[in-house]
Amino acid sequence: MIIRHAAKCDLPAITDIYNDAVANTTAIWNETLVDQANRLNWLSDHQIAGLPVLVAVDDEDNVLGYATFGPWRAWEGYRHTVEHSVYVHKNGRRKGVGRALMLALLEQARILGKHVMIAGIESQNEGSIRLHEALGFEITGHCKQVGCKFGRWLDLTFMQINLDGRELPE
Repeated sequence: MIIRHAAKCDLPAITDIYNDAVANTTAIWNETLVDQANRLNWLSDHQIAGLPVLVAVDDEDNVLGYATFGPWRAWEGYRHTVEHSVYVHKNGRRKGVGRALMLALLEQARILGKHVMIAGIESQNEGSIRLHEALGFEITGHCKQVGCKFGRWLDLTFMQINLDGRELPE
């Protein structure tokens, strides 16, 4: 498996992975499928902002999953904190793809001088919570019934990891 920055040629696979998560999981609390034009705008926005979009690919350059992060909140005081997203193709789950993407994303956040990474995880997604714990994230909050999908309320678990040892922001 190779982790690299996403390119325009990856958009069909990224779109398929995203839409599968929308249609079949609670990983994304969105119910609207997107097209490749939407993902192109999304990729362009990330690139313009200097934010990474990484893909995990196999030896034949097939996209196994993708990961990114963006601002956690819009106000300047939060500029050192990011929230990430990681999505793995349905055939690639539980094979180390998510972990590899997470490790690469953590490194990208450190390179960009970020201090904290936040994870917002649907509370019943025990696999994701355990993966984050194994990577050093800690549970910092639990919000009950703040979302809904598939006709039920969803709880949100917040986790975070400090990316560096800075005592004061620069």
